[in-house]
Amino acid sequence: MTASRPHTLFSFGTLKDERVQTALFGRPVPTAPAALAGHTTRPLPITDPAVIAASGLDVHLTLEREIGATVEGVVLCLTDQDLAAADAYEVDDYARRRVLLTSGESTWAYLDAKPLRAAQRIVIVGDSIAYGRCDPSGGWAGRLAAAHIALDESGHRVFNLAVPGSTLADVSEQTPALLAARRPDTLLVAAGVNDSAVPVVVPGDHRDGLARIAEHLGALAATALGHNARLVVAGPVWLDEERTADYEGLRFTRERAQALRASARAWCEENHVDFLDLWEPLRGSGELFTDGLHPTPEGHRVLHRHLAALGR
Repeated sequence: MTASRPHTLFSFGTLKDERVQTALFGRPVPTAPAALAGHTTRPLPITDPAVIAASGLDVHLTLEREIGATVEGVVLCLTDQDLAAADAYEVDDYARRRVLLTSGESTWAYLDAKPLRAAQRIVIVGDSIAYGRCDPSGGWAGRLAAAHIALDESGHRVFNLAVPGSTLADVSEQTPALLAARRPDTLLVAAGVNDSAVPVVVPGDHRDGLARIAEHLGALAATALGHNARLVVAGPVWLDEERTADYEGLRFTRERAQALRASARAWCEENHVDFLDLWEPLRGSGELFTDGLHPTPEGHRVLHRHLAALGR
């Protein structure tokens, strides 16, 4: 029989209440004062009758980012079963994610389920599609930046640091040195198709990028958490295999791109990281690609609308 693991969970709202704890866990649980920097709260209307009955409130609070702000609360010490009960208690508007307390300790917290809605300062890293190649308006990332900054020009920032040709190996190696000056609260990683590419002439020391997806995403998760930033992974875009041929010495196939998509999604689900799936919006729409790999300006508009709906 597997022993239950200990978990800590930051709470600033109803989970601090011993009556709610007793209703969920069968007892009050050990707690300690804690604080979460770089966040503030806003009200969230609740419609789930069971949650309202347990808390006695039809409006809860949710976290959103604000530099210089601090949210005071407590850390709850929970078992596996307790944590599962807390997950079941929280409505779909919340998602359990890793955060850093002001003490420097890592803990779970329930954040806005729409990761970009709660963001202020977003750093984007990835490849040529995230960079916006073939679109003078900067691609989906440029459109996301324009819309995000328009919501709050004084506080919102988007830094697109994507580099054409990058793989997740490149991104995980280069990103740590880039973040401190940008003070991000959200790190948006575009897991592009370069990790699925196979060289036409395979060198003897070639290593399959698909085999190291978990390793690179894990490194990026640690980098993001070190800055108390929320990691968000955008999956690869559908590709028109019939038109890609052998592109700059590389071969791209939908089968391997699908494998990358599945690996990234599975890793995100296992590690409670946000995954934004960009595959479906362009699936079967070869006319929205310039060369089978890079979307046209209209293709980027379609991607941005889809991404905005998922993230906001």
